[in-house]
Amino acid sequence: MVKFSKELEAQLIPEWKEAFVNYWQLKKQIKRIKLSRLPKQSHHHAKPDFGLSIFDSLSFFVKNIAQNFSTSDHHDLNIIQVRKKTTKGDEEEIYETELAQLFSEEDEIRVFFMRLDEELNKVNQFYRRQESEFIERGETLNKQLQILLDLKRIISDRRRKNSPSKPYSTGISPQYSPTRDSDYSGNFGDSDETNSEISHTDEVITTLERNGISFVNSATRTKTKKGKPKTAMRIDVPATNPTRAITAITSMLWEDLVNNPTGDFLHKRKLQCAEKIIRSAFVELYKGLGLLKTYSSLNMVAFTKILKKFDKVSSQKASANYLKEVKRSHFVSSDKAFRLMDEVESIFTKHFANNDRKKAMKFLRPQQHKDSHMVTFLFGLSTGCFVSLFCVYAILAHLCGIFSSSNEPAYMETVYPVFSVFTLLSLHLFMYGCNLFMWKNTRINYNFIFEFSPSTALKHRDAFLISTTLMTTVIGAMVIHLLLRAANFSPTEIDAIPGILLLFFIALLICPFDIFYRPTRYCFIRVICNIVCSPFYKVLLVDFFMADQLTSQIPLLRHLETAGCHIFARAFKTHHPDTCHSGRVYMEITYIISFLPYYWRALQCARRWFDDGDVNHLANMGKYVSAMVAAGARVTYSRQNDNLWFAIVLITSVVATMYQLYWDFIKDWGFLNPKSINPWLRDDLILKNKSIYYMSIVLNIVLRVTWVETIMHFKVGRAQSRLLEFLLAALEVIRRGHWNFYRLENEHLNNVGHYRAVKTVPLPFREVDSD
Repeated sequence: MVKFSKELEAQLIPEWKEAFVNYWQLKKQIKRIKLSRLPKQSHHHAKPDFGLSIFDSLSFFVKNIAQNFSTSDHHDLNIIQVRKKTTKGDEEEIYETELAQLFSEEDEIRVFFMRLDEELNKVNQFYRRQESEFIERGETLNKQLQILLDLKRIISDRRRKNSPSKPYSTGISPQYSPTRDSDYSGNFGDSDETNSEISHTDEVITTLERNGISFVNSATRTKTKKGKPKTAMRIDVPATNPTRAITAITSMLWEDLVNNPTGDFLHKRKLQCAEKIIRSAFVELYKGLGLLKTYSSLNMVAFTKILKKFDKVSSQKASANYLKEVKRSHFVSSDKAFRLMDEVESIFTKHFANNDRKKAMKFLRPQQHKDSHMVTFLFGLSTGCFVSLFCVYAILAHLCGIFSSSNEPAYMETVYPVFSVFTLLSLHLFMYGCNLFMWKNTRINYNFIFEFSPSTALKHRDAFLISTTLMTTVIGAMVIHLLLRAANFSPTEIDAIPGILLLFFIALLICPFDIFYRPTRYCFIRVICNIVCSPFYKVLLVDFFMADQLTSQIPLLRHLETAGCHIFARAFKTHHPDTCHSGRVYMEITYIISFLPYYWRALQCARRWFDDGDVNHLANMGKYVSAMVAAGARVTYSRQNDNLWFAIVLITSVVATMYQLYWDFIKDWGFLNPKSINPWLRDDLILKNKSIYYMSIVLNIVLRVTWVETIMHFKVGRAQSRLLEFLLAALEVIRRGHWNFYRLENEHLNNVGHYRAVKTVPLPFREVDSD
């Protein structure tokens, strides 16, 4: 049977951990009570075993019976008295426990009830605060939904009047009828309307303005030739992706365009976006209410368990009175959150699921896929195949003399770049799987941080399976390539295998069919598009986290450039393959590839500064600019080996490395705090062994300075040089995977510090006062 302490640790909400009852501290206090009573009991029975008569035994028996009757009499007494006080205008309840004479002399018991009162007050206050926030959010969402329904009804009425044979479908249940006193059947185009209809339009617009719609120039609306007012409406669609960014940029132009007398006065696309945002906000609200329900039930069980333990240790039934007060407290007795959950279910079912409750529950309570044994089996199978094929490849490479002086250049030019791309990608996926495994074991809520859907997000077994499957396929292609070379096939034909493999994986990435983790593939494509369009939209954490991954995969991108160059050179025979090493266009593209990941990341920092006004984002942008300069200097030095460029590379690389290490340790990881209770770390640590953090600091420093090898120019062969280059690239990928864990740990602890357990969705309809 699992102990309740472990069960509580597994089920509590990580971001609200500090707000839960401190079950472990109270349990320790009960142990102190138990230990404080042991000496008294041993002293009470301290008598020699010899010289006892039958009368002594009888006397001892009588005393025990008397003590039991005395104890049972105390059960009927009020051993503890829990008093409730109200503060802040009867809005908060404070509980204080008074002990009877029986317990008041025992300090440990007094301390226990004092801490129990503190925990009960803490739980009550947190529950009341979260409940009020969710209720306020629910009222705001109801208001936003009402505006959306009113707008849809206006559009529907207007289109029905303009084209009666083709009514506009709003997607809203026909049972809806507005709670306004106004009739929304007015036509907003040019028509022979009466003055009363014009005033009716003004009344409709005024009603919507009162409910949060911001109209542009509503006070000075112009009129058409027939006296009809021209109206422009603003809906704020948060620019969280490139599409919404373009919508936001063109919104002011749209406000002018919609004033034409024959067009719709509201953008249908923006209204659809607004509906989607409101739907997401209701889902997040429902999720938050579910967490609050879990919070209430777990704390109630914790109080019950701890009070039962106290009764057992104290041999008194003192918990009955306290449990009564716990059950009467706000976090147990209040049903506002439960009623709001029912209301959200009803609203969502009616307006977003076409009265289909089963469909609504799929959104509100998405089912998390359990770990499949098939995934584990396939992972083991692919791992075994990879090891076997790698051994076969090593033997064939030795027998075919691939790394001999005659075969080495051609093989390294055509085959190595493509296969190194897949190897580095597979290694990165493997490190990501290790990250997922560690985040899960340490209860870091990475799905919430990245805003992933729990039902479709990758698990560590999935990441391992993808990684090993990718490498097994690549090694299999390399074995086939060697076998065809040994069979004396044409080099032009067999050298096309790497290109075919590359095209196959690109086709698999964009495949529209629901196979091989389509949600993950499309999420990856969407995030990459967001990175490319960085300055045009609000940057999310998953966007700059992925951009950081790209800065560690510059060697992969350069290998991809080389592979693409050779593939096109052989396929179209437009230029000599040597141009893929020293050609002017090739070098220009090399500079661009070396700059791009840092450039995108710098633009993200600039956009975040623009949105938040935090100067730290500009400082972070400076880090990526310095890395960009250092990368460009190293590329130039690889072509111009002289003392001047050596000095430039050394200076720029040292500055960039120091900048990066400072940001890694202080900003991204939150370390090197001299005032921390954990020397030179931070106050809150998830891993219990502090030495791991110190070793990670040293490891990060070592892996950050691997660039030194690139300026040493060791005199080795082409194959050895390529392998050394691949090793350094692999070390950078490992460093990034190592960095990922501590970066997300710090982010998780920041969420815990602010009790952020649900996402706050920015709503589309702005209040009039905020204009």
